[in-house]
Amino acid sequence: MSVLDFLYALFIYARGFIFGRKCHSTARLNGKTVIVTGGNTGIGKETVLDLASRGAKVILACRDVQKGYEAVKDISDKIRKPNLVVKRLDLASFASIKSFAQNVLENEPYIHILINNAAVGICPKSLTEDGYELQFGVNHLGHFLLTHLLLDRIKASAPARIINVSSIGHIGGHIDFSDINLNSNYHPASAYFRSKLANVLFTRELAKRLKGTGVTTYCLHPGAVYTGLGRHIEYSMSKFSGWLYDMYGRLLFKSPMIGAQTTIYCAVEEKLANESGHYYCDCTVISASSKAQDDKLARKLWDVSEDLIAKAL
Repeated sequence: MSVLDFLYALFIYARGFIFGRKCHSTARLNGKTVIVTGGNTGIGKETVLDLASRGAKVILACRDVQKGYEAVKDISDKIRKPNLVVKRLDLASFASIKSFAQNVLENEPYIHILINNAAVGICPKSLTEDGYELQFGVNHLGHFLLTHLLLDRIKASAPARIINVSSIGHIGGHIDFSDINLNSNYHPASAYFRSKLANVLFTRELAKRLKGTGVTTYCLHPGAVYTGLGRHIEYSMSKFSGWLYDMYGRLLFKSPMIGAQTTIYCAVEEKLANESGHYYCDCTVISASSKAQDDKLARKLWDVSEDLIAKAL
């Protein structure tokens, strides 16, 4: 990451901390079906709460189904008779993703909004069930496969939207296609940044492929948000780092409710109906890094990702 990239990331963080914006759209979602991965906690849970309050049927796609039901109970205490469904989805398993997608396609005639929100971050090196580096496998490949499996139904439900939750950390990302599993040089933060760069590139290429279909795509930086995503820091780096994150996060990071606002904005704001492939922060479009705007890199990532998920299709 260059000095300019670092200063830009610092500016985005400071702006979000000082001017964190809320989505002011009053759009209703009655009759709409929404899927939120990781909808049982953090930003995902707040997103589910908001969209359900607008009348949407929301499917919480969760690795831990019990926590999904606990989230439904919490949300039901806040809004009257929400239309919520919990389904199991483990993004670290192609088999689980296929099972989830098949279940959805058998039971849901429409998918109007897909929010690829779930993520793992800054964790010790491990592999997915299919043998891919965990952060790249879950944050990118898992959502890449899920989107592919649901895409025809989403297109048939147009106008529809696909939203990928990325991070300003994407500016520090680098994709070495010769070492997808980072066998030669693994660092928890670098692996996370790489996966978030992949989210932005995926959104950009997907927007091009969906042009004229009525399906629009969006990616976003939710801001620095105090959630469980940082739970691995202590184990990946040091106990001091974990303590520092906990103290700093409680004091200076956004709450999950504020952190969910840009996701909600991309899902419901009427003014975005004709926009696609852009990157957002604090409910406004901003420029992603130069690497994230590289069309050749986006196309190559798409082609490589298709090869990696081929056995699951």
